[in-house]
Amino acid sequence: MNIYESAEDYLEQILMLLETKGYARSIDIAIGLDVSKPSVSVAMKKLRENGYIHMSTDNLISLTDKGYAIARKIYDRHQALTKYLMQIGVPEAIAREDACKIEHDLSEESFAAIRGQIR
Repeated sequence: MNIYESAEDYLEQILMLLETKGYARSIDIAIGLDVSKPSVSVAMKKLRENGYIHMSTDNLISLTDKGYAIARKIYDRHQALTKYLMQIGVPEAIAREDACKIEHDLSEESFAAIRGQIR
């Protein structure tokens, strides 16, 4: 499971939309990631071609099992890192932003150690 950070961000955003709204559309992804709709279109084409997403005839986006596994991993990391950073005194907005930067590159060992410290 070796994909680019930007693809992980797109998959994570799709999962977040599916969990909060019950559906994911390109425009919602663009807004959530603060990127252009053409950028989303290019990314969705690549994710679809690589088997990470499905697009319905009404342009709703869903995750394949392979896409869901990556999205869930990244989103779980994001949530745990945000919680940990807030626990040690980082304001929530900064914690969320920093967690997004850390979630992709942190080793499994370091993440497990951090997860072990979360109350």
